[in-house]
Amino acid sequence: MIKDMTIQTFLDGLASKASTPGGGGAAAVSGAMGAALISMVANFTLGKKGYEDVEEQSKEILAKSEQLRASLTDAIKDDVDVFNRVMASYGLPKETDEEKAARSIEIQAALKAATDVPLECATLCKEVINLSQPIADIGNKNVISDAGVAVLAGYAGLRSAALNVYINIGGIKDKEFADDRRQKLESLLDGMDVLKEEIYELVKSKL
Repeated sequence: MIKDMTIQTFLDGLASKASTPGGGGAAAVSGAMGAALISMVANFTLGKKGYEDVEEQSKEILAKSEQLRASLTDAIKDDVDVFNRVMASYGLPKETDEEKAARSIEIQAALKAATDVPLECATLCKEVINLSQPIADIGNKNVISDAGVAVLAGYAGLRSAALNVYINIGGIKDKEFADDRRQKLESLLDGMDVLKEEIYELVKSKL
């Protein structure tokens, strides 16, 4: 399983001539790191003196961040699987008209799947960004810088996943599908650059 790789093995894979893991997997890893750092700040806030008033909120944040971490970790494999499907579709036989037609249908289906996978990753990364705000507000000041790293990691994942959506949309012939996914992505991205900076500055003000 790709999620069981060591960091070194994963990085070696990214650096190699192999097609996977690639940018989509890296986007998911970035988001997962952001979620993990939110969990870290929440864990350092729970049960600590002076933070009794935010105990329940910290528990809620921790539960959400751990869900996000699990989903984004799964997204690493999803990205590899869908990329492999795209590559396999291009390798289908194309000698006869029937084969060409079948190949074209499978390529389009694979590209649609390869658009939806990073779009879901982008959705999850946006949730990481949003969740980093409350933990930056209430988290243990001794580790509050990690809330800043969390929002940056989530933002990197979001923008990276967006690139994978854009590249796959470019090959889709179904204009209605392509326009719908592009619109959904633009909605996800809207305002996130500003929010990311606001959270970063909030964290900085507490250092």
